Amino acid sequence: MPSSKPPPSSSRPRPQGGDRKSAADSPSSASTGSKSAPPRLGVCCRTPLTVLVISLTLSLGYFLLPSRLATTPPDSYALCSPDGNNIFTAHDAHPRVQCLVVHGSRFADAGSLHEVQHRWPRSVGENTTSPLRVHFIQPGQIVVPGLSDSHAHILEYGAMKQIPLEGAHTAEETVARVKDYILSNPELRNDKSKYVEGWGWDHTQWKKEEWPNYDVFESDPDVAGRPIVLQSKDGHALWISSTVLKLMEPIPEEVPGGAILRDSSGKPTGVFLDNAQDLVVRPDPTYEMLEKRFATTVKEALARGLTAIHDAGLSPLSLDFFRRQADEGKLPIRIYGMTYYDENADYWGDRVSKIVGAGNNRLTARSIKVFADGALRTGGAALYEPYADNPETRGFMRIEPEVLNSIIPRFMRDGWQVNVHAIGDRANGVVLDAFEEALKGVNVSALRPRLEHAQILAEADMARFGNLGVIASIQPTHAISDMWFGEERLGPERVKGLYAFRSILNYGARITLGSDFPVEDMNPLAGFYAAITRLSPDGTSPHGPGGWFPEQRMSREEALKGMTIDPAYASFSEDTLGSIVAGKHADYVVLSQDIMSVPADTILDTTVVATVLDGRAVYGSI
Repeated sequence: MPSSKPPPSSSRPRPQGGDRKSAADSPSSASTGSKSAPPRLGVCCRTPLTVLVISLTLSLGYFLLPSRLATTPPDSYALCSPDGNNIFTAHDAHPRVQCLVVHGSRFADAGSLHEVQHRWPRSVGENTTSPLRVHFIQPGQIVVPGLSDSHAHILEYGAMKQIPLEGAHTAEETVARVKDYILSNPELRNDKSKYVEGWGWDHTQWKKEEWPNYDVFESDPDVAGRPIVLQSKDGHALWISSTVLKLMEPIPEEVPGGAILRDSSGKPTGVFLDNAQDLVVRPDPTYEMLEKRFATTVKEALARGLTAIHDAGLSPLSLDFFRRQADEGKLPIRIYGMTYYDENADYWGDRVSKIVGAGNNRLTARSIKVFADGALRTGGAALYEPYADNPETRGFMRIEPEVLNSIIPRFMRDGWQVNVHAIGDRANGVVLDAFEEALKGVNVSALRPRLEHAQILAEADMARFGNLGVIASIQPTHAISDMWFGEERLGPERVKGLYAFRSILNYGARITLGSDFPVEDMNPLAGFYAAITRLSPDGTSPHGPGGWFPEQRMSREEALKGMTIDPAYASFSEDTLGSIVAGKHADYVVLSQDIMSVPADTILDTTVVATVLDGRAVYGSI
């Protein structure tokens, strides 16, 4: 949830598979489904799924005329489960099947082996006497639709991987890691004028929870005197060196919607919060730097089963980068971009062209991202009442309500989806007020407004999600991070409205899941686990092994749809993505075990066997 301009970087139709169960799934419950880029990735990650493993086929007793397989179209195949209906489609009419059929880049059929063979080749509209080429996953493995992350920061993740700041226990240890990075990079080591940038420090996890200051940089001779800019883990604070601070002078006393931390004499300490981050001077990254960051992110994303990412806040620089990648046919993953809204710029919704399906349907940018408030971790989330641990403040809005009431309907009228970052209960209430006014007499399914995070909600506002048709874009791993300090910050009653997933669902809202990486772990299965257990990976929580407010858990079916068909709906692509249905893009993932039935405490042991995009393996193999 980067908080400044990203570093240069009712009635509504349900999509197929959009129905939800209302009962929370217990951590150990089983599924009740019926049983019957530049630079380009390596060649190993692009192996075509067109090789029939004849010995496996024969050993399983499915003799499929092997003497004629060579005449089968090379871009058509079936993938089947040998031990039951272990392909989860995220489609309500047929939630589990034995086989899927791919023709070219699309799904052509789904059903039992007998059914898809019987319908072949009519299912692809071709006349051929060639048999259907069949692959089998291993016993115990499952197939799910391609996984989506509904809220992440692609280029920022690549930047974060440069210096491992997360996990440091003190400001001094953080600076020591910066020093190691400088000394290991000859270009930086030998030129003290070059900027050093990193991401991931978290003062709430330090031995002594206090804000850092620029003096710590100056205490090390290898680090002192350099321009250093470090982004906090939650993206809502920048910690800078005195060298950068001098370049920013004169520094204003106050910044609306932000804060400049100062010492007892009133001098800036080098920490800038929320909108104040816009003051920080730093150079734009080069195209080559962006390529390197992008490649780092994509490599890890595909290895985790992600086939689509909603990037939550594209700057003009990063949007141009992705557009160029799409135009050159280089995008190895699907990107749904939210263009960052700068309230200091002129309104542009009526003169900027939307991007829809560029680069073979790999890039869409038809939404905007607005920041309403700050973050709970840094005390910037806008609350109705003061913080329990800091009664002097109730956070702050980063944008005035009257501005929201002005820009939201304007963007909607010009056909833009409006996605608003809102953490605190007051921020969520103000944004819902603006949505409610803007949606009067409007077809909400044509606009699909989203609240990004929707973390702290008054109960009355929970009901408005369902009534208005506003999508709740949530991050389950935030819940298991914040549960350790949430009550201290909010108090015993207000904390009940923090990450109240089940309550939001019960009021009829649609939820779509993301991670907010690099703020949290990229692994979508970490989000799946957090959503259904509300436990830390080690099985603990402030409320014990049953989970933190366990009544707010999601079911496994809801969590899977929250990573497949629901993000497709939230990005206007439910007709082409999100479920294993004939005619949709053949994006799917093979997992090493059945996350829908294994004990919850083993879910994080699951590995990705293969990630398939448009029918071709982009990670692993079948």
